[in-house]
Amino acid sequence: MAASILVWIAFGAALVSAFAYHQSATKKRMLVPLARRSFVVMAAGVVAASILLMMFILRHQFEYSYIWNYSSRDLPLPLLLTTFWAGQEGSFMFWALCSTIIGFGLLNFTRRKHIEYETMAVYSLLQAFLLLLLLVKSPFRYIWDAFPDQVQVGFVPPDGKGLNPLLQNFWMIIHPPVLFIGFAAMGVPFAMAVAALWKRSYNDWVIKALPWTMFAAIALGAGLMFGGYWAYGVLGWGGWWGWDPVENSSLIPWIVVVALLHTLLVQKKTGKLIRTNFILAVLGFVLVIYSTFLTRSGILGDASVHSFVDPGAFAYALLVLWMLTVTVLGFGMVLRRWKELKALGAPVGSFSRESLIALGSAALGASALVIFFGTSLPIVSRSTIEPSFYDSMNLPIAAIMLLLLGISLLVQWRVDSPAGLVRRSLRGILIALAATAGLFAVGVRDLSMLALAAASLFALVVNVERLVALARVNPAGTGGAIAHIGLALLFLGIIGSGRYGQKVTASLPQNEPKEIFGYAVTYEGAQPFENGTKYRFRVSVERNGSTTTLSPVMFQSSYNNSLMREPDYMSSLVRDFYLEPVAVEATHDHASGTVYEFPKGDVKEIEGKNITFVRFEMNQHGNESMVSGEGFSVSAVLEVRGGNKKETLTASTVFRQGQPPQPAPVRTRDGELEISFLGMNIDRDTRQSTVQLSIRNPKTDEHDHAQDREVLVVEASLKPFMNLVWISAVLVLGGLALALSETRKISPPPSPKRNSMKREPAVEQEPAMEEIVS
Repeated sequence: MAASILVWIAFGAALVSAFAYHQSATKKRMLVPLARRSFVVMAAGVVAASILLMMFILRHQFEYSYIWNYSSRDLPLPLLLTTFWAGQEGSFMFWALCSTIIGFGLLNFTRRKHIEYETMAVYSLLQAFLLLLLLVKSPFRYIWDAFPDQVQVGFVPPDGKGLNPLLQNFWMIIHPPVLFIGFAAMGVPFAMAVAALWKRSYNDWVIKALPWTMFAAIALGAGLMFGGYWAYGVLGWGGWWGWDPVENSSLIPWIVVVALLHTLLVQKKTGKLIRTNFILAVLGFVLVIYSTFLTRSGILGDASVHSFVDPGAFAYALLVLWMLTVTVLGFGMVLRRWKELKALGAPVGSFSRESLIALGSAALGASALVIFFGTSLPIVSRSTIEPSFYDSMNLPIAAIMLLLLGISLLVQWRVDSPAGLVRRSLRGILIALAATAGLFAVGVRDLSMLALAAASLFALVVNVERLVALARVNPAGTGGAIAHIGLALLFLGIIGSGRYGQKVTASLPQNEPKEIFGYAVTYEGAQPFENGTKYRFRVSVERNGSTTTLSPVMFQSSYNNSLMREPDYMSSLVRDFYLEPVAVEATHDHASGTVYEFPKGDVKEIEGKNITFVRFEMNQHGNESMVSGEGFSVSAVLEVRGGNKKETLTASTVFRQGQPPQPAPVRTRDGELEISFLGMNIDRDTRQSTVQLSIRNPKTDEHDHAQDREVLVVEASLKPFMNLVWISAVLVLGGLALALSETRKISPPPSPKRNSMKREPAVEQEPAMEEIVS
């Protein structure tokens, strides 16, 4: 109860702070102390509520519905801490905490820059909306309030439901917090842009917004990179990006903020693209809220593996209201000042650096628009967009953007300078064409991939030359060149790992080497761990005299009664060899048991136990694998009752065209029944599904198990140049971080008079910021 009161106090203080700052920005300066103190009270309330939530989690206070839903007593401390942001309610709390911490930094920054009143008025309003959502979706709701018809008042469950096994990983500690820091940071350029429109300070805000925009780009980009690495190395999705709608909804704001970063640079250097910058600053934060809406409204529950459950009608309405309010406030201010902004506008030319940067930003915008369309389609239609749509639509956009990235560095600011461009580009063009010809010679025949590779190589060569030139003059100013080199390498890595990767499903009999993609792969056996609840499968991989042992993992999750898989892989500079476990089977004949046919929901008594077929479960890549002929894994969920005991078993099998099923037998806890999933059938007329099961009693079976050998079924993948993806991501983020550190050293001149409608001159600084960012 006390924690909820703290959130109410914080919400009220945020409203008071927004109102007092608004009044201070217009006429009543005597309210400035009230505005600042209210912001401090808001911050104190958020921090105190966050501390209480963490304390309740650590003390296993399961009377709170949120804590009961996402934590349990058996979670190790690092994972227990992550339950703070594992669910909807906690994630809103963490977002509010991040916004509060960033808000304190913004308060001090704006006081020094003399833009405190108008900027903090907008920022405090954003914080108030976030806290209102937190009041509706509170992590401090008692379990008897959440389930009034099922739980008596005062009842405290002995344990919680626990954390989803997919989230029980090291990256859960890092990925969500970094992403929420990025979401919170995106509110700063929005607040500064609206404040600048309010006060008609159309140029002065740019130099102030640049470092905050860079920070938001770094945080969002890092969150996306950590999420991609998590998906690739742990979740067993076989890739680092799947064009999932919720993944996309975080990518779109990052693309927009990167475009904003470059157009802010153009305005800072030349005074152009004024309207574009205000539009992008507003759009970036609107898309952050849209991302929140997609993820937490439950609207993509059938289209995304990331989507949360339906938050309820009121919370849904609040998310929509927040999005509409920010959209109307931001774009309303842009429209209100449109004539004044138009009068200040100036053409960017056709072959100046600013014109090419503008075109490159337009290409980023086109990519964001394509992804936005595909991501939003499930909202208005039952159809979903295949990953191939995003690939085919974004490929030409990426090639154009990379060409512009290289060419823009070969022309001058403010001057159309096409003359001599071919001569200045010649080295880059020749090297790119020679390298592309080399790719063709080694087997790359896809013309679209060759075009993307040529554009990437051209941008790479030009930016390496620029890096060398800048390093001689100002090594600290090489951040932009490093980030652009990373971007060029990223697309080369995407070509290698995505377009020319290979995948095959293979059966590995124990201690029998099998050749896969030129590797000698030997399954050596299984090793139980974590008290026998999980199994680690030792697989020896040998190539050219060098041997590596991989240890993929499978286990039956008690959280959702499904089979969980964790891949493992070996990495080198030029390729990754990736193994995902599918099933384990024995070489004996499963027909030695009695075969039964179970219609869905039917109960059969076998060996004194009642067995019910509940449902099928197909792995999320099942349809794709079936079409490609690689085989697919299906599980039958069974309920087994014996006396007063009930347990749920998941029997899995792998189906391949032209081959018999390859089942993975499961046993009851007492070991009295072994069940193998042999086949399935769905009647087209009645839609009735049935499953064929082989059931036997291992304790009475006369089969000679000493002759059995385990067979591990795996999906093996070869991914060329996968390391380029991770190296390039580090270069992009490292380059932005270096540019941010250098930008902070630049002090802008004193701000001009606040309410002047006279056009402000573009700010010239030393050292030239375009050398740092562009």
